[in-house]
Amino acid sequence: MSAVVGWEVVFRATVFVAEEMGASLRRSALSPNIRERADHSCAVADAEGNIVAQAEHIPVHLGSLRVGLRGLLRRLEEEGVELGEGDMVVSNDPYLTGTHLNDVTVLAPVYYGGRLVAYVVNKAHHVDVGGPAPGSINPDASSIYEEGLVIPPVKLVERGSLRRDVVELIKANVRMPEVAEGDLRAQVAANLAGAARVRELADRYGLAAVLEGWREGVEYARRLASAEVSRWPGGTYEAEDYLETGPGEGDYVRIRARVSVGGGRVRVSFPDAPPQLPRPVNAVYGVTYAASSFAVRSLMEADVPVNEGLYSVIDVEAPEGSMLNARPPAPVAGGNLETSQRVVDVVLLAMSRALPGRVPAASAGTMMNVMLGGADPRTGRQWAYYETVGGGSGARPDSDGVSAVHTNMTNTMNTPIEVAELSYPLVFTSYRVREGSGGAGRYRGGDGIVRSFRVTAPARLSVLASRFRFRPWGLEGGAPGEPARVRIVRASGRVEELAPFAAVDLGPGDEVIIETPGGGGYGRP
Repeated sequence: MSAVVGWEVVFRATVFVAEEMGASLRRSALSPNIRERADHSCAVADAEGNIVAQAEHIPVHLGSLRVGLRGLLRRLEEEGVELGEGDMVVSNDPYLTGTHLNDVTVLAPVYYGGRLVAYVVNKAHHVDVGGPAPGSINPDASSIYEEGLVIPPVKLVERGSLRRDVVELIKANVRMPEVAEGDLRAQVAANLAGAARVRELADRYGLAAVLEGWREGVEYARRLASAEVSRWPGGTYEAEDYLETGPGEGDYVRIRARVSVGGGRVRVSFPDAPPQLPRPVNAVYGVTYAASSFAVRSLMEADVPVNEGLYSVIDVEAPEGSMLNARPPAPVAGGNLETSQRVVDVVLLAMSRALPGRVPAASAGTMMNVMLGGADPRTGRQWAYYETVGGGSGARPDSDGVSAVHTNMTNTMNTPIEVAELSYPLVFTSYRVREGSGGAGRYRGGDGIVRSFRVTAPARLSVLASRFRFRPWGLEGGAPGEPARVRIVRASGRVEELAPFAAVDLGPGDEVIIETPGGGGYGRP
């Protein structure tokens, strides 16, 4: 086998290791959010914590894993904690792991011949991690303490044995303890599979060849990304957009991005980012980095691997203590979900000045987060339901946008109606394309989604979303997409309009109707 073929075989095999970890996690999980929606991500890193390979999972997870893995390893080193063979660490502290409390990270070292050679890591969105709101994404939170249980880095597995004290502590703080334990065990199983596959690579090709393959794979991504960026016109490009931060008409902020291109590198900065707010819209640095790097990577024509090589040519800056680089105890649930989407929008809009004819119009721009829960009369147990609803993608310079898809920072599936109705006291009343919601243009924006359901038992509904007032923009004369809309039709027939951040009680027979935005149009109609 030639040296060139050798490193690429090893590198591509490592990418498949991350893919297999994801398949293991999804098939083993108990919650529909992971099992059906695939709300998880997996990666392999070298012994220094540099991301070598990632599966094509959730963009907001993937970019943040680089930040989160380094944060975890740094904290463990500061506390003098050594990860031995058979150990795994769990944490959901967003200021370390890089997203929000629902995203639980499980990290495992990989030893070969008694030597630490790698780490395998996965992140999965747990439907509930405690706090006052079912689903733990609380639209009224003013601090992280109102969002759920914060798990500092702690050993979940020690010398190959699951620590029952840690598992029981987590279970005691969530609404669906058996589901939480099942999802944690699935994450452990995914890391076991990943570690086994890394050792198999070393057995087959030799450890030296594996490590060299990883170095070459990272360097290949760096060279490819730098070459791509070198072809972009140098300069500094700016754009701004707006994000709702609460239910009132005046609850919004401006987000402005400055993108500098030159010397084969890209620097994304947010010099006047709004100060962090007592609202759940703050993004930790990992989220801002993930969103910015995703937007830059999306503009590259070559198939650049998403690893440390790509990340090494992208710098992201945001002032500490701002809404895009928040500090404790700021609430951060929606920063991962909504603020990340707006960061993508402004970075792409800025780059549309540099690369005309390459950037699409704005997509839906919201994950449309729906959280629901209560006591299930069928079982007498507490339940929690979470999902994001797709929308329309922006029209492209040469074709219409795509209707009814997840866009940008979310890459999940939907929750099948049959699964939701079997698992929760819900009856769905519609699920269809929101025809005509895409913006007009030479090419039309994709249409959003209409998804509605009735509850059959008392429940608490929370909605955290955006693009209710600021519509997805069009490009080159294209019209904006239709904004988001959420209504409740009470059993009595009374209709209530919900604001972007809302938490309300539902009674049996109440219907929730969700309409997601369409994408912007491209070119004059």
